[in-house]
Amino acid sequence: MLEFPAWLYGTTAAILRKARTEGRWWAREYLETGAFPQPRQMRQVSPGEVLVMHAGAEDFDWAHPRWRVHLFAEVSTHLDEGVQKEERQRMEGAFESFCLNTPWGALCHAVSPPPPWSAARMANRLVSLLRFWDVLQAPRYAFWSGKKYTLEELMEDLWRKTLEAWCPGGPAAVREHLALTVERMARATREECQEALLRLIPVIVEGDNDLKHSEVLRDPGFLRERLRALPPEKFEDVSSAEKYSVAAQLSAWDRELEQAQRPIE
Repeated sequence: MLEFPAWLYGTTAAILRKARTEGRWWAREYLETGAFPQPRQMRQVSPGEVLVMHAGAEDFDWAHPRWRVHLFAEVSTHLDEGVQKEERQRMEGAFESFCLNTPWGALCHAVSPPPPWSAARMANRLVSLLRFWDVLQAPRYAFWSGKKYTLEELMEDLWRKTLEAWCPGGPAAVREHLALTVERMARATREECQEALLRLIPVIVEGDNDLKHSEVLRDPGFLRERLRALPPEKFEDVSSAEKYSVAAQLSAWDRELEQAQRPIE
């Protein structure tokens, strides 16, 4: 039986209120005990029930009660209230570890992973998803407007490009491809991460019509130079080859190239 925190079911307004309450409650519990307890109330997710995983799938229907799992991230904005600044990073790490031991937490961290997006961090998140794969196959998932996914289809949409970057020509089944990828990702060196990025980036550039310097951004020499120049913390954030974090870095390089072409006034 699959159960999610009950407060994730409802209207958007109600869930946002409860996210604030739950975040503050979890923060108090952590400060008092050093651990995060299970949610106070759980609700069963029926087979075939739709879980909204992205705001883009809402279709402006915010007043209709439904599973709005994408709003789980709102908890984090209230989690550090009353927590000393030097304690926040440790608390955030502890909260992620707690979440990854639950099906709902593993799902959220695989579908909409918060920073950091390092290879080691993402491998750990995807391993957690694989651990709960069987039970998470029961619902259906809404990520884009008008489309309902199986778990396999959702991971295909979100992760296949990354999986191909790490394990080119891998298994057709996403679950098997994920399992193979996380093994490589978890122990990858910076050089191995860079090679995965060099395989992924041309695919992203090809599909991004907003980039003004796509030819330059496809050039392996340019990319190697830019990737080597990234400081460790910035490289870590793209080292998993998670496509949205990589797309953000490409946009930043594209803006730099555009600025470099402007005449000096």
